Amino acid sequence: MKLFLLLSFSALMLLEAYKFTDETDKKSLLEFKSQVSEGRRSVLSSWNNSSPLCNWTGVKCGRKHKRVTGLDIGGLQLGGVISPSIGNLSFLISLNLENNSFGGTIPQEVGNLFRLQRLFMGFNYLEGAIPAGLYNCSRLLTIDLFSNFIGQNVGSEVGSLTELVVLDLGLNKLNGKLPTSLGNLTSLRELGLGDNNIEGGIPDDMARLAQMVNLDLSVNSFSSVFSPVVYNWSSLEYLNIFRNGFSGNLRPTFGNLLPNLRGLYIGNNSLTGAIPTTLPNISTLQDLRMEVNGLVGSIPPGFGKLRNLQSISLHSNFLGSNFSGDLDFLDALTNCTQLQSISVANNTLGGDLPTSISNLSINLMELTLQMNFISGSISRDIGNLISLQSLWLGENMLTKTLPTSLGTLSGLVELSVYSNKMSGEIPFSIGNITRLEKLYLSNNSFEGIIPTSLGNCNYLLQLYVENNKLSGTLPLEILKIVRLVVLSISDNYLTGFLPKDIGRLENLVMLYVEHNKLSGKLPETLGKCLSMEELQLQGNFFEGTIPDISGLVGVKEVDFSNNYLSGSIPIYFANFNSLENLNLSINNFEGKVPTEGKFKNATIVSVFGNKNLCGGVLELKLSPCLSQELEKRAKHSSLSKKVVIGVCIGGSIFVILFIASVSLCWLKKRKKNKTNAATQPTFGTFHEQISYGDLRSATDGFSSSSLIGSGSFGAVFKALLPAQNKVVAVKVLNMQQRGAMKSFMAECESLKDVRHRNLVKLLTACSSIDYQGNQFRALIYEFMPNGSLDMWLHSEEVEEIHRPSRTLTLLERLRIAIDVASVLDYLHVHCHEAIAHCDLKPSNVLLDNDLTAHVSDFGLARILLKFDQEYFLNQLSSAGVRGTIGYAAPEYGLGGQISTHGDVYSFGILVLEMFSGKRPTNEVFGENFTLCSYVKSALPERVLEVADEFILHSGLRIGFPAAKCLTLVFEVGLRCCEESPMNRLAMSEAVKELISIRESFFRSRRRARR
Repeated sequence: MKLFLLLSFSALMLLEAYKFTDETDKKSLLEFKSQVSEGRRSVLSSWNNSSPLCNWTGVKCGRKHKRVTGLDIGGLQLGGVISPSIGNLSFLISLNLENNSFGGTIPQEVGNLFRLQRLFMGFNYLEGAIPAGLYNCSRLLTIDLFSNFIGQNVGSEVGSLTELVVLDLGLNKLNGKLPTSLGNLTSLRELGLGDNNIEGGIPDDMARLAQMVNLDLSVNSFSSVFSPVVYNWSSLEYLNIFRNGFSGNLRPTFGNLLPNLRGLYIGNNSLTGAIPTTLPNISTLQDLRMEVNGLVGSIPPGFGKLRNLQSISLHSNFLGSNFSGDLDFLDALTNCTQLQSISVANNTLGGDLPTSISNLSINLMELTLQMNFISGSISRDIGNLISLQSLWLGENMLTKTLPTSLGTLSGLVELSVYSNKMSGEIPFSIGNITRLEKLYLSNNSFEGIIPTSLGNCNYLLQLYVENNKLSGTLPLEILKIVRLVVLSISDNYLTGFLPKDIGRLENLVMLYVEHNKLSGKLPETLGKCLSMEELQLQGNFFEGTIPDISGLVGVKEVDFSNNYLSGSIPIYFANFNSLENLNLSINNFEGKVPTEGKFKNATIVSVFGNKNLCGGVLELKLSPCLSQELEKRAKHSSLSKKVVIGVCIGGSIFVILFIASVSLCWLKKRKKNKTNAATQPTFGTFHEQISYGDLRSATDGFSSSSLIGSGSFGAVFKALLPAQNKVVAVKVLNMQQRGAMKSFMAECESLKDVRHRNLVKLLTACSSIDYQGNQFRALIYEFMPNGSLDMWLHSEEVEEIHRPSRTLTLLERLRIAIDVASVLDYLHVHCHEAIAHCDLKPSNVLLDNDLTAHVSDFGLARILLKFDQEYFLNQLSSAGVRGTIGYAAPEYGLGGQISTHGDVYSFGILVLEMFSGKRPTNEVFGENFTLCSYVKSALPERVLEVADEFILHSGLRIGFPAAKCLTLVFEVGLRCCEESPMNRLAMSEAVKELISIRESFFRSRRRARR
């Protein structure tokens, strides 16, 4: 009887459970569906009253009671919000909603699911806080809320989930500190909190997590010394604290404390010291990432013992000593047969590249050694690395040729050897690398032709071969690679035409062909490259008119300067909204310069050196277009010719009479008042006239309170011109000083026709008589609010009221050096006639609001084509040595002729002073010691000893090797100030090398942010 009652009761319970499911679980799921957006797929169409509940998509029921125990609808592209009705599924064990587009908050009712063991809601758009009720689910083994927008803290209630195995809350907006209650999760094996804003350190109470397997704390704000708690998790297999603020040294016994590690990800922190030699004792290690820290010392050869090692990333540290032996670890890594990736770029590794790299694992896919001091040559057996996809060897000191065996690496996608000292021809076999996408061969000494076999590389996106010694023509085969985005062949010796096939490159964004020997007309098809953003064709022999490129509306940079192009300037440039620079200088363009759109801004448009151009905005300083209009009419009518002649003759007579009348009045006024309005002997009609009285008033009688500087031939005052409401700098020459008048005329003559963004702009001049009847000469310049470079480099010598509030950073000094080098290159090469500055020094380099450099003081400048040896000797005898002691080239002191080589020497001294902080006349230099020899003796091992100490404490990033940057910059300076003028670096080469160093800086900073 009892058995019958028991069976009856069980049957009733099962019936009740089934009835409860049908009425409750189904209702709950339909309410859930009502707040879900399915899109077009209708993946929940089976969720209806006519279909059995346990057959619904994603629904799993229990075997006995038919209650819903699992709901798996992850990755079905669902949206909407999560209904609170989900909390009525009281038998639910597993809930998977991940990889959808659910928004809103996690309902508190989830806390009613007391049987829940696995919760997956990652990769949605959930927000708000983690519901406190969730911690009532005491049976939870897995919580995955990765990649949502959940905020607030990690609640201390999490400690109540003592059976939790997986907790992944990564990529949310959690903040605050980790609660100590996390230590209660003694069953936890995986903890993921990456990509949040959690701060502080790892609580000591977490040491109880002895069974921890995977710890992911990456991309947070953890700080302080690397927590000793981590060392208590001896079973830990994956440790990820990537991109935090951890500092200090790793324990020397690190490898003995975590013997089961498979993955160690501690990059992008502030760790210092050496890599523990015990680290290779972790025999299970597969992935090692310690990049972007401050690690020093050598890379342990012991890594060769790690047979399971698959990747090692140590880039952007300070590893190595720039000596042989730094690369011994590569020999050891040949034992790691599973190795797939090696990245040790951006360190200070030296020595010859070992031939053993060809014996590395045949599974190796990435080898990155760039931005070091590696010398030697690439092994001819490099082709043994048959799986190689990326080979980065740029910015080293490699020599000799590219091995032909590279052609056997058919899977190679990226090949970079830029900025080395390699030579020889580019091997034809390189065309066998048919999957090649990026090829960087620039800044070497490669010669011969560009291989036509590159046309086989149909996947090529970027081709950089600039700044070599390549000759021949641009291969037509390359112009058939329709995927090409960047084509850079500039600064070579290429000849021939720019082929019409260039129009095939519809995806081309950047075309650099400047400074070659290309000629002929520009192809009309150039206008078909609709993706173009940068078009650099300057410094060739192109002729004819500019083709119709009106379709390139997204172009930002267009440079056609230094060619033989002619015709009118196309008006459509005015409507290029993205245009940032249009350089048409030094050509044969003619006609009117437009004044609409982009042509309104003279800082964007450059047209100097085109004798037949007229009009344009006033800042371009071109003549009006009246004469051109008269000439045009004269072509259509002989009568018009006569009219023109009549007008010209009549006008000439009128002008002569007018000038005579004005001159007579002027002379009378001068005799009566002993004063005189300013005249402008060299500046034309576009410069304002300024009188002595105006300048005297604007400078408060040339008072000391307005004085901002002084030099050999006069003083400089700050002045506010009321009529123009403009602050200017007025250089008043001391006419009692011998050579002052010549200095005045030299400055006027040098600057009247030049235009460059890094020249101090000469606004006008004043040639007059002061109130005592003495000659008065003044030059009015654009005012530079940040003073001279000299006061920034030697602020301790400046009065406190004028002292800069801070020092110049490494990057700022590099930019200033590039600015100065650029303007010297312009003066020496790109002006109508070469100009030698003759007095370059820090006090003649002025800085604007943005710390952009502007070269000033052309009082000793000379237009080189206008004087011969006799003239030079006369100048030398009257003015003494050209320039300033310490900066003047040694040949000037021996009576040598003025040349651009003298400016190069001065620039070299300027660079050494900028980065060492020492003047060339510093008292530490004795008779047998100069600034040059002082710097040279320290390179490269002791470069930081001679560097300006302020550089090392002003804005340097951990990931950027300061020693390498300073070494390269000092080498440029030393090559500029060679004793023999003919051995000095040309300014164009100096500009390129400094820009290359700056680009390395930016690349390092970008990597440091990753």
